[in-house]
Amino acid sequence: MCQRYSMTEDLPVVLEHFQVDRVMYYYKNRYNISPTQSAPVLLQQNGERVLDEFRWGFIPYWGKDAVNADLHTVKENPTYRKMIERQRCVIPCNGLYYWKREGKKMHPVRVVLKNRGMFGVAGLYEIWKDYKGEPLRTCTLVMANANRLIGGFEETRMPAILPQEAIKDWLNEENTSFHSLRSLLQTYDDDEMEAYPVTPLIDNDDHDHLECIREMDLRTAWVKR
Repeated sequence: MCQRYSMTEDLPVVLEHFQVDRVMYYYKNRYNISPTQSAPVLLQQNGERVLDEFRWGFIPYWGKDAVNADLHTVKENPTYRKMIERQRCVIPCNGLYYWKREGKKMHPVRVVLKNRGMFGVAGLYEIWKDYKGEPLRTCTLVMANANRLIGGFEETRMPAILPQEAIKDWLNEENTSFHSLRSLLQTYDDDEMEAYPVTPLIDNDDHDHLECIREMDLRTAWVKR
């Protein structure tokens, strides 16, 4: 499962890349986004692409604070199936964090596109209300089968990265066909991705700093037993 990621591009680059029409919150670069934190989300509303901020992780009892929605769960869970037809979003991203095992030790890595570009991950969203009736906007990443690179981190699933044309189809408000939408959730080509070691400080939810994305020398990098 993906438990952390980054979105470090400046706003003008994000707007151009994802063809955003409106921004609904104060955007800032994020180097270490973790579950339950707020994260940028791209939505299609009345024909406009809107960049907003949602809490990462569902709250309702059936979601169990879910930060990832497995492709097979989406297929089998009737609630997820309804959401995939009506409540879709795209999660802007430019790096995924994982732990790589080497013998009895582990060190963190950041997985990126080889061109260091941004990508959009298929997402679902839900508007939850607390006991006061106040709305809380939540989102989750949709998973697909892991490619060979991600599989090397002992993962069987990875975020469903959408090519540019697929982003358009995923956000299309008129497309409510479950089977058509599910076909967009493909395993991303590992030949277009690479990983490099980063600081173990990414394990700290409060450490949202440029240092998180800097490559570390494994000869001096701290490792976790």
